[in-house]
Amino acid sequence: MIEKRRFSPDCLRVDPAGEVEAICSRLREVLKNSLRRRGFVLGLSGGIDSSVTAALVVRAVGADRVLGLEMPERHSAEESLRLSSLLARHYGIETCREDITPVLEALRFYRRYEDAVRRVVPEYGQGWKSKIVSSNPIQTGGYNFFSIVVETSEGQRMKRRLPLQAYLEIVAATNFKQRTRKMLEYYHADRCHYAVAGTPNRLEYDQGFFVKQGDGAADVKPIAHLYKSQVYQLAEYLEVPEIIRRRPPTTDTYSLSQGQDEFYFSLPYREMDLCLYAKNNGIQASEVAPFVGLDAAQVEGVFRDIEIKRSTTRYQHQPPFLVGPVPQIDVCMGHG
Repeated sequence: MIEKRRFSPDCLRVDPAGEVEAICSRLREVLKNSLRRRGFVLGLSGGIDSSVTAALVVRAVGADRVLGLEMPERHSAEESLRLSSLLARHYGIETCREDITPVLEALRFYRRYEDAVRRVVPEYGQGWKSKIVSSNPIQTGGYNFFSIVVETSEGQRMKRRLPLQAYLEIVAATNFKQRTRKMLEYYHADRCHYAVAGTPNRLEYDQGFFVKQGDGAADVKPIAHLYKSQVYQLAEYLEVPEIIRRRPPTTDTYSLSQGQDEFYFSLPYREMDLCLYAKNNGIQASEVAPFVGLDAAQVEGVFRDIEIKRSTTRYQHQPPFLVGPVPQIDVCMGHG
């Protein structure tokens, strides 16, 4: 009789050396045979995912065939630019800095965003900061809603629940940022005859935590099969600077600092990874609970939230639909 393997955090352990070699080999193959490009372009945010992706493409094709883009705007944290520059120097990557504030101003992003916030906080004024936060489905029994947190120019904070229309307008406006950055990535990719490397990890990719035709667009996604905990393992092996490895995951989208678990995920990434792994592998909630600091009923709530996000963000993953067959293209692309 085969003994059932017990669940533990070790299930997310990888062989970093073997994983890096496999990824780099695949990147070289895809770049040469499928994409037929000379190198890679990617956006650098100073976060762990873009840093590991940068390290991987440098190891795959060499730093002289990698271009890193730094794309700050008015609301960006100063730390993001400092760390992205540090990362580029560390790996010898050529960088190009594109301040996207003028583009966002031309698109009336800041006005659209502030008008949406004033639907809920009419007094929202110059010098104020804000962010969106989500309810915790573990505490609300699976019901999810969003609130706006604002901070006055004097540092006072208030939180108000967002009605659906205001929430949709705020998210639609902030999506300008990711789509503008991706537009610039493809501009530089085209002029250099490079491919665009995307940076989502498995947790983000699975749960639809990206903007369609924004940070969700790429020619290759080197770490989309890796849980975020595994990305950190590769970061240590690839000698990503420790200050980046210690940085808490952040969206760096709003003028107030915002953690990913504040806005989207039920739990911090270590616990979310374990729950997602368990969900993907049919492991009972009662086996996971001791390792994530919850009871079995709460883990079941996380499982439900995973399924809800998969369902509600399925649109994010869908390619354009054709309403009739295109036989020559289907055969050429292997869809026939």
